[in-house]
This record gives sequence, C-alpha cells and structure tokens, in this order.
Amino acid sequence: MSRLLVFQHVAAEPLGTLDALIRQRGHRMRFVNFERDPDAQPSTDRYRGLIVLGGPMNVEDRTHRQHLLTEMRAIESMLKEDKPVLGICLGAQLLAHVLGAPVVQHETPEIGWHALKLTDAGRNDPVMSHHTDGAPVFQWHRYRFDVPEGAVHLAETASCGPQAFRHGDNAYGFQFHMEVDEPLISRWLANRAYLDELAEHGHPVDAAQVMSETDRHLPPMRSQAEAVFNAFLDLVGMPERRYTLPSREWV
Repeated sequence: MSRLLVFQHVAAEPLGTLDALIRQRGHRMRFVNFERDPDAQPSTDRYRGLIVLGGPMNVEDRTHRQHLLTEMRAIESMLKEDKPVLGICLGAQLLAHVLGAPVVQHETPEIGWHALKLTDAGRNDPVMSHHTDGAPVFQWHRYRFDVPEGAVHLAETASCGPQAFRHGDNAYGFQFHMEVDEPLISRWLANRAYLDELAEHGHPVDAAQVMSETDRHLPPMRSQAEAVFNAFLDLVGMPERRYTLPSREWV
C-alpha cells in the first residue's frame, strides 16, 4: 500500500475532494499540519508521494515561518528521489521556488472562477489533459509563479499567465483549486481574515457573485478534477529513479 505525505498549512485549506479519491484508491496518508506543529520535521523516506496544500502565507514569509524552509527541503528530497509531488496554490509556489523560479505578488488577485486555457503541452500531458481546455477553475491567490527552467508549461489564465507546470515526469504545480467543493468555497467566503486582506489591497470580493458562478461551474469542474487527480495518483507508487538536482541552501 502506497503512503502519501500531506502538508497542510491551515485548517481552512484541507484536501477537499482529493481526500476521498486518495482513500478510495487505498493510499495511506500522513498529515503534517504546520499550523498546529510549526516545528515539525517530517522525513520523506517512508513515503511514495507528497501533496503540499494551499495557505494564506507566501514564499517570502520563510524568514519568519521556518516551516516553509522545512517544506522546501522535503520537496527537494522528493524530487531528488523522483517521487511524485503535487503542489496546490501555495504548494505550487513552493515547488516553483525550489526549482529556482520567481514567486511574486500579482497585480490583481484571482478570486473566483477563471477560464483555464491549456497549452499544447497541457493538452497532451498525461495529467492536465483531463481538464477541458478553457473550462473555468476556482482561484484564490495574490501571488504567482514563473514556470521553472526545464519545466513544462501546461496551463494559463488571461489575467495571470502561468497556472500549471510539470517538472520531470511526476512533479506538478497547480495555482488553482480543483479540490474545492461548495462548503469549502462558502467557508473561504465567510473567512473575515481572507476577505479583510483582499479589501486592504483594494480588491473586495462579491461573495454572492462567486456563489452564483459556483452553481454553474462547480459540477463540471468536479468531474474533471476527479480525472486529473486520479491521473496524478496513478503516478504514486511507480518505480523510483534517482537523479541529481543542484544543491540549494533555503534561506
């Protein structure tokens, strides 16, 4: 039975619908919740894959959130051992940073539903190709990543450029949230800390509009998300192949 390591940053950003898919496939999971245990030092040795979830912090917060450095080292270790990695939102930004790409604040946050356009590579990717080109996905982020050198650019939006990439055969970064369901979206829209941060930067959220769009866009995204996530989970447990990454000191 394959064992998956899951990094969670806050209770408000769980695995969502991905949790049930993982359990249905019989994978065992170990959760490391850095909100509860910021000093945790998880070893990657016993695990065949890593999923890094989203959170309200950013890569630049690593100077005062030491767990982000711990996560970067764990991501680097999994990459060196050619084990599957999936980064979602903050997780994708951490993966991009480990691979040497810039992660910066975006001019305008992406909140709510945005059409996701696949690149030619994305339309032929074994994981990302399960998403319908141009179909909306749910977004909630103020920061963005560049596609790392040597990685494959898989998807983008009109307002924020790179949205998904693959490094090697089995490391994926998704800026968007395909794991959400209606209760989770409602939970974020009711989170005063999330809304106040956006309002402070001049980007108030119209919760009613987001929920109206959710009624239309969530059902088709759910079916596509299941196919995308299952394609990623197909990679978990494949034979390991070690290769060399440049050594980095995460500061």
